[in-house]
Amino acid sequence: MDIGVNANLELVDKFCYLGDMLSIDGDADATVETRIRIGWNKFRQSIALLTNKDISLIVRGGLYSSHVRSSMLYRSEIWPVRKENKVALQRAEMRMVRWMCGVKLQDRVTNK
Repeated sequence: MDIGVNANLELVDKFCYLGDMLSIDGDADATVETRIRIGWNKFRQSIALLTNKDISLIVRGGLYSSHVRSSMLYRSEIWPVRKENKVALQRAEMRMVRWMCGVKLQDRVTNK
């Protein structure tokens, strides 16, 4: 296909390429947001197993790690991550782990 000299190209601030959101400024903010959203979608798909009290925490943790965490961190080794990105990923993960364990913020249980 030959693109002519007069072809109209659209200029965008960010776009999805191979599952990662690439932005014009080259940071990982859009990618991290997308990956957190994907992680929550995977979490919700598996919520019946992840919150089932009849399944041990070790098994649920393994399921979480292989299914949810791996989808959130897919290709993360190539992200130009800043401190804010790491905090956002840690916050999302902690919310999911607390939900799995049945711990609410009102319980005042520390994250440790």
